[in-house]
Amino acid sequence: MTNESFKSGFVSIIGRPNVGKSTFLNRVIGQKIAIMSDKPQTTRNKVQGVLTTGTSQTIFIDTPGIHKPKHKLGDFMMKVAQNTLKEVDLILFMINAEEGYGKGDEFIIEKLQNTSTPVFLIVNKIDKIHPDQLLLLIDEYRGRYPFKEIVPISALEGNNIETLLAQIEAYLPEGPQFYPSDQVTDHPERFIISELIREKVLHLTREEIPHSIAVSIESIKGQDNGSVHVAATIVVERDSQKGIVIGKKGSLLKEVGKRARADIEALLGSRVYLELWVKVQKDWRNKMSQLRDFGFKEDEY
Repeated sequence: MTNESFKSGFVSIIGRPNVGKSTFLNRVIGQKIAIMSDKPQTTRNKVQGVLTTGTSQTIFIDTPGIHKPKHKLGDFMMKVAQNTLKEVDLILFMINAEEGYGKGDEFIIEKLQNTSTPVFLIVNKIDKIHPDQLLLLIDEYRGRYPFKEIVPISALEGNNIETLLAQIEAYLPEGPQFYPSDQVTDHPERFIISELIREKVLHLTREEIPHSIAVSIESIKGQDNGSVHVAATIVVERDSQKGIVIGKKGSLLKEVGKRARADIEALLGSRVYLELWVKVQKDWRNKMSQLRDFGFKEDEY
């Protein structure tokens, strides 16, 4: 694009686990590219969402929620989140209005002291609190960091999103269009499909399962009738978890497949036959070779 006034840039979304970063990204992009769950630390990789308008292109980076790592996977997730701060034109620091200021926010603000990148404070879930509480919350955060803008939103309801997007565009530098207008993410379909399957397992299993699972796509093959055959393996760390994911007479795994297939069909725009297996790989989150197999590449960060 040759229009000199066209703007483009990279915007990182950071925050504690479960503040609504993925919900916000999906709302802005207009379709599901980041998985959502009420379990913390759902996002593991940087998920890039691309929003193109007539005057700008914004590349959003949804980072893993910042938390204290407990294993190699946790270390990887923290490196991803922190390194993103060095690469972007604007940082959106998102908080959950219901939770208020906490130690996790203190840790993030400490990291922000080392950056010269403009930072917005995004107060999410404002539909959950009284306006008086919101004003007190904003005052508290304003006293802790010189935010360029403070924008209250509800990512779930869509409140104030357009205002925020206009303010983001105002801060972007003039630049080229990096991606085609109809592209909404830089992730391959294989990655998104694996994430959609993982999301369904997160929704349907108990507390002990969520962070012990990974999904590996074995194959994606087009069929003569126009449908797509997807074969995937859900990996867990213990035999007991395998039993939970499969469920009584395979009921839970069947439900995972049913829900995931609907999302995958929406993504691919064709009928999908989804075949799922469950496999145990003991302590995979602490084994670098297995982390690499699931797409967590140490050398990229």
